[in-house]
Amino acid sequence: MSLKAFFAKQFAAIIHQKTQKWANNPIATQQKVFQELLKEAKNTQFGKDHQFDQISSFEDFATKVPVRDYEALKPYVDRVVKGEENILWKGKPIYFAKTSGTTSGAKYIPLTKESMPYHIEAARNAILSYIHETGNADFVDGKMIFLQGSPILEEKHGVKLGRLSGIVAHYVPKYLQKNRMPSWETNCIDDWETKVDAIVEETINENMAVISGIPSWVQMYFEKLKEKGNKPVGEIFKNFNLFIYGGVNYEPYRAKFENLIGRKVDSIELFPASEGFFAYQDSQKEKGMLLLLNSGIFYEFIKADEFFTENPKRYTIGEVELGINYVLILSTNAGLWAYNIGDTVQFTSLKPYRVIVSGRIKHYISAFGEHVIGKEVEAALQQAMEGTDVRVNEFTVAPQINPAEGLPYHEWFIEFENEPNNLDEFALKIDAAMRQQNVYYDDLIVGNVLRTVVISLVVPNGFQEYMKSIGKLGGQNKLPRLSNDRKIADVLQTK
Repeated sequence: MSLKAFFAKQFAAIIHQKTQKWANNPIATQQKVFQELLKEAKNTQFGKDHQFDQISSFEDFATKVPVRDYEALKPYVDRVVKGEENILWKGKPIYFAKTSGTTSGAKYIPLTKESMPYHIEAARNAILSYIHETGNADFVDGKMIFLQGSPILEEKHGVKLGRLSGIVAHYVPKYLQKNRMPSWETNCIDDWETKVDAIVEETINENMAVISGIPSWVQMYFEKLKEKGNKPVGEIFKNFNLFIYGGVNYEPYRAKFENLIGRKVDSIELFPASEGFFAYQDSQKEKGMLLLLNSGIFYEFIKADEFFTENPKRYTIGEVELGINYVLILSTNAGLWAYNIGDTVQFTSLKPYRVIVSGRIKHYISAFGEHVIGKEVEAALQQAMEGTDVRVNEFTVAPQINPAEGLPYHEWFIEFENEPNNLDEFALKIDAAMRQQNVYYDDLIVGNVLRTVVISLVVPNGFQEYMKSIGKLGGQNKLPRLSNDRKIADVLQTK
């Protein structure tokens, strides 16, 4: 064992003890975060507008501070972007994480000197948690790659701005600098396809041990590696044994990845966003990710099926239940207050609190009242693939409300790496899995309101071409699993 690996194990044990301390006292931990947030922000413009000095309980907070999304919070954010101080949080932010918006165009998410360290610590602690559980620390001696956005930052009224992954690149600790790839110059390449080609050239002869990124874009890197090296990624990188990912569910990609790699590797799931780092996989044995209750974020939860009703109940951590689909609401030390990030989660454990990301509150299909969510379509595809050699590159699902003939249906657009022998049988497997998970969908099939799933094949690289056509190829961009309309579907059908 190297000296570096030895010290990594010692550090992992220390962090594990610290994590257990707050994880075993979840309600008190969250209450402390809640009180500190209010105290620090009571003299901000937002704090004054919402009478933070009169809030002594969560009930007071819920009464005075309504749930908002970015568009609703934008009047305050705009003032921060213009350079005003003490608006959402004390002083000015140190960065804006620039993300793609919907109705509001570009979104500017503030990052403060209080919030930024938690983004870095959470990523580090995820790896240390893995080391503590498995005892595997040898990978710290190998090279590590993080597929991310460009670290080149702009400036707006004295505050630097860029993609979150590019901002984080400035915080790689010194002890990892020599191990980290790609080079700074390559990381600064803006065009994603050019960047991946350059990363392949730089890394193909290196001792890569850890690879991290959003699965759909790491897949592109692996495909190019395999093509250039003319052998599986696991043979090119003999010491590659840990894949770290976030942003999307890995399961639909797992079979394809194992084929590209040529063997199984351990994986760690992360749940980061510009608004905060919320959870990471703390166990290779348990399902879900540890919700980070001690990271400057106070969490609320609203049941997804009640979210669009008037005044839905807002739950705190001590009130949540297993298996219910909740919309995640945040108040943070970056100045977001009762903020709807748009993600939905389900709890897989309450001791400690672990979650899975179940989808997006705006990404669903309920054209007929079926309330289908992302977790359900991903699980259905995974079940249909079990015990087969079918491999899927990418997929998305949309309703077909007005078919040329017959009943309406859910249309699955799938780009296969290895196609099923019988596409109709495969579609029926997906349909059966959907009916098993979702009683509303089952009722619609039984009642002859919907016909069973229809699969439409997408040509090789069809999804990459689609993402490129809308300017969202690579980086942190993700293809929606579900749409309640046919905007994506109509584009794919023309290809």
